Amino acid sequence: MLIIHHWDTDGITSAALVAKALSLGEFENLSPPIGEFRFDERIRKAIERADTIYVLDLNLPNEVEDVDKETVFIDHHIQPKIENPKVKQINPALNGEYAPSASFVVSQYFGIWNEWSALGALGDIGKKALEIPKVRELLTGLTGDEALRLVQLIDSNYVVMDREGVEKAVEVLLTHSLKELLEYEPWVKKAEAIEKTINDAIGNLELRDGFAVITFESPFNVISKVARKAVWELGYNGAVVVNRDFHGKAQIYFRISSKLAEKIYMGGIISALKERGFNAGGKREVLGCICEKSKVDEVLDIINAHLR
Repeated sequence: MLIIHHWDTDGITSAALVAKALSLGEFENLSPPIGEFRFDERIRKAIERADTIYVLDLNLPNEVEDVDKETVFIDHHIQPKIENPKVKQINPALNGEYAPSASFVVSQYFGIWNEWSALGALGDIGKKALEIPKVRELLTGLTGDEALRLVQLIDSNYVVMDREGVEKAVEVLLTHSLKELLEYEPWVKKAEAIEKTINDAIGNLELRDGFAVITFESPFNVISKVARKAVWELGYNGAVVVNRDFHGKAQIYFRISSKLAEKIYMGGIISALKERGFNAGGKREVLGCICEKSKVDEVLDIINAHLR
């Protein structure tokens, strides 16, 4: 049995739920390269070895169109119908229905609900998940703060770009109680290192025209967390965050407050960046871009031109 899952809390809890639902003694679980939505050679070789495959919380329908093995594809993202007859696609979004997480879809499909189901939802939509009655019902042994802390600890594996740690996290979930995991040293140490990186980055904050401008260098994928802290916790109207050396590339992240989203058209900035050949994406309040380190100023000039 092969389980291929997303690297975040929702993907990891979904994998643990499948393993528990099927009472799997032995199985292999793999995650794509962190930050890359594709099956790499390592996953392709594992698919060749496997008899049955589960793909969880990965919006990659195209990757399974040519898989010649019995595959169950469980997700909650909006996506096209998979044509491969070997693939069973379980996704309420195909019928226009909403699920807060893949863990909820897995739980519904197998009829197995526990705290992991709730943690997946918390991982994907944050504190808002605590407003869902089913989530509150499932978190009987945990406070809301403890559950959010667990998400932070599980996510620490992908934030520090530890693919092996992401994959091991499924086994850790299956073999430890959630109270134990709150003190699980490998995750706690990673979370502490992440928190220090975020705080150090915030220490570089400069205020320009009402926006927080933050520049730092780190191998950790914390750029969105730095921007959220500046806007959501510190109350700035917007934050332009630049990680000038993320594994040889530069990351640029622009987040604005919900009230500014009425005035700034993020889609226009994203389009302008794409027209200039940059790898950019986002939504109403956020923009992300990865580029060559030498191109950072060009990206910032395009963003600034739309703010004037």
